Amino acid sequence: MFDNLRDFSDTPLYEDEQSDLYKEPENASFESSPATPVKKKKKNNQLLGMTAQQRFILAVMLMFTVCLLGMLAMFVMGKMSLF
Repeated sequence: MFDNLRDFSDTPLYEDEQSDLYKEPENASFESSPATPVKKKKKNNQLLGMTAQQRFILAVMLMFTVCLLGMLAMFVMGKMSLF
């Protein structure tokens, strides 16, 4: 087990050269390849997958629901009556 450590001691722990994974290919020529434009990520103004109109309708429906529940609570507690 410790005999293998001598084999590793001949090579430096951190090499000056980068490994083959990080090297660029030598035969690559950037001048001959056509430039491809970078596609920008499209910003869509959607929250929870809904458009602005759908969010507005949802907000109006929520407002009416809160108003109806509030009126029902006031009728039940006797704070408001029909006549």
